[in-house]
Amino acid sequence: MTDSVIYPIGIQAFSSVREDGFLYVDKTQYVYDLARKYRYVFLSRPRRFGKSLLASTFHAYFSGKRELFSGLAIDKLEKDWEQYHVLHFSLGTAKMGTVDDLYTQLNLQLGWIEENSGIDNSRMSSPGARMQADVLELYRKTGKKSVILIDEYDSPMLTVLHDNEKLELMRTALQSFYAPLKDLNPYLRFVFITGITKFSQLSIFSQINNLVKISMMPAYSAICGITQDELESCFRDGIAGLAEGNGMTEAEVIATLKRKYDGYHFSSKSPGVYNPFSLLSAMDSRELHNYWFDTGTPVFLISQIRKFHTDITAVDGSMADAAEFDAPTENMHSILPLLYQSGYLTIKDYDQSFETYTLGFPNEEVKVGFTRMLIPFYVSSDINGTTNACRQICRALTEDNIDAALTAAQSFFASIPYQEGTLKDAPVAEGHFTAMLYVMFSFLNRYVWSQVRVALGLMDILVKTGRTIYVMELKLDGSVEEALKQIDSKGYAIPWQADGRKVVKVGINFSSEQRTIKEWTAVG
Repeated sequence: MTDSVIYPIGIQAFSSVREDGFLYVDKTQYVYDLARKYRYVFLSRPRRFGKSLLASTFHAYFSGKRELFSGLAIDKLEKDWEQYHVLHFSLGTAKMGTVDDLYTQLNLQLGWIEENSGIDNSRMSSPGARMQADVLELYRKTGKKSVILIDEYDSPMLTVLHDNEKLELMRTALQSFYAPLKDLNPYLRFVFITGITKFSQLSIFSQINNLVKISMMPAYSAICGITQDELESCFRDGIAGLAEGNGMTEAEVIATLKRKYDGYHFSSKSPGVYNPFSLLSAMDSRELHNYWFDTGTPVFLISQIRKFHTDITAVDGSMADAAEFDAPTENMHSILPLLYQSGYLTIKDYDQSFETYTLGFPNEEVKVGFTRMLIPFYVSSDINGTTNACRQICRALTEDNIDAALTAAQSFFASIPYQEGTLKDAPVAEGHFTAMLYVMFSFLNRYVWSQVRVALGLMDILVKTGRTIYVMELKLDGSVEEALKQIDSKGYAIPWQADGRKVVKVGINFSSEQRTIKEWTAVG
């Protein structure tokens, strides 16, 4: 079978998608709705989720390029197709973390806008003043309002989030650029801003009173990404290709795609949404790999994990108040909102009475990638050695040989030099060793959980294989008998007794002096 569909992997220009025959999942009803209802709109979504393509779609729409929308939803909705001046900025190109680089990128983009508009305000003292002059001059020349699109507005600040001095300089520079937006209100038809998170003390949030934040509005939950209905209606050829290439039925392919790439929820009433980059990559390559993490882990996330001393074993299933999601990034008291905004966690449940969200990993791809990226910080800086040890441990677990798995873990932990890696600075605490073991077990993909809540408490680690469920309790400088007693007294094994698989209770005792597993006992 030859799949004739061309998938727009990494293509962010709406015109290219439409003119070059790439697959396009129609989101234009959202474009029409937002343009009709609002003047200033802010959308937060994780990286690689289609924000730039959406901004480009607005660009084409407000440029009056009706021919690009033939056959799409908006073609039947829009009657006028009025043309506006569009000033389109992408701040994702400012990667060097300096104000000079930011201004260089903005001036390059302003120069391109001016060249295409027949004006020249390059003499202006700053990019913000230059943008303001452009809008005013275009209005004086034509009597028409402008549209401003700012994609990845927060990228320059995320680059320096770990450096307070550089962060303040970048904030001041961006404040100068965004400040004119309020005064330009009479000359603007529409403003659309995208990013990952929210920073305070920027004029787009502190001064624009009519800025509408649609990020967690149920009506726009599926504005980016792919829903289940869109998957099954738009990707039939791709599903068939994956089935043929992997020796699976189409039903098995759909189930695997859902497990690996679905599960994002961007409001309390959101449908499940697939990561579009991963889904398109799988369709194109006919391989069900983990694609999102192959594009790199944001440096700012690692710095914040360190800053908040994050207990990674408690991330999945964590609770967050609704108010936390509107807290400024630089003033956060918890990393949870940032993990949500960055796409590492998603909404699993919402308690309306207490306005509290339950957060968790959206899917297998994210869970595996998140835990594996933490290996250098929670286990060892020797990535190859750690990876080999993890594979050895997980191979033993899949063969239901818990003794071999823990022997391999014991040997590996003991081999890490005290003077090297992360163990040198690691706290001598039970939670740290639990995190180390959890990260290594994560190579089992979706079959490992930590801090599992049952009626009488929290279980340290739960591991499921095809034939066995392992209920694990860890102690530091204690005894395996104490660990096993806690499993029984708290009823940790009870919820899985009706599962049909063998349930094995595992007590593990770590030594703070030896910094490895001292002993264990498996009962079942």
